[in-house]
Amino acid sequence: MSSSAPLPFSNRVAIVTGAGSGIGRATAVALAESGAHVLGVGRRRDALEQTARVHSSIEILPLDICAEGAAANIISTAVEQWGRLDLLVNNAGATAVMPLAETDRSVITNLFELNVTAPSLLAHAALPYLRESGGSIVNVSSTYGHRPLASGAHYAATKGAIEQLTRSWALELAPEGVRVNAVAPGPTKTDVLTAAGLSKDMVDEMYTYERGRIPTGRIGDPVDIADWILRIADPRGANATGQVFTVDGGLELI
Repeated sequence: MSSSAPLPFSNRVAIVTGAGSGIGRATAVALAESGAHVLGVGRRRDALEQTARVHSSIEILPLDICAEGAAANIISTAVEQWGRLDLLVNNAGATAVMPLAETDRSVITNLFELNVTAPSLLAHAALPYLRESGGSIVNVSSTYGHRPLASGAHYAATKGAIEQLTRSWALELAPEGVRVNAVAPGPTKTDVLTAAGLSKDMVDEMYTYERGRIPTGRIGDPVDIADWILRIADPRGANATGQVFTVDGGLELI
């Protein structure tokens, strides 16, 4: 007679930003399937509703994480609903194709606001509850957080900042039992390039180019990245903190 093992995130509470598509949607679904109560956050209600329809343990909160007071609103929504918080996945972000010759102040400001400032404020608001639960933060960086990206320097800079925040927060919070790690995807099939203003043909051309450079010859899938986010956040990995796990098919090796 066999008994099934408890799900790794059973009765735990997670917040996933950018949950309306791509890596965020895949992560929200994977966490729910692993037993978690999930609050999926994003700007597009219709996209979030599609995510929520996949699993009954996903609740949604449509808002702009850069808005004034958004961080406190997000954290309080989760805590008021489920009484605790165990995991914050800072996934929401944007990219921009912007050569130095075309530098635009508003693009720089918006990139850092979404990719660096908003995750920082969310981590700040989540911290008291993560201390109570012995929880963790997983930040989503990029392989370009630690390697150069021509015509995308400011995007790469925001991801480099996220990686340094990850290491520094991990060092600061380790004595309090809060772990902080990051996953750094390589080129992955999401709508982030389309959202950055690239046409479908340009996106396809870029994927073809990247596929030719990746040692495994494979563009990532959001499910691949979600799987690693869950591995990093798994409560059983209690001694892993301050790490940036690159999932890019070996691209960073060349």
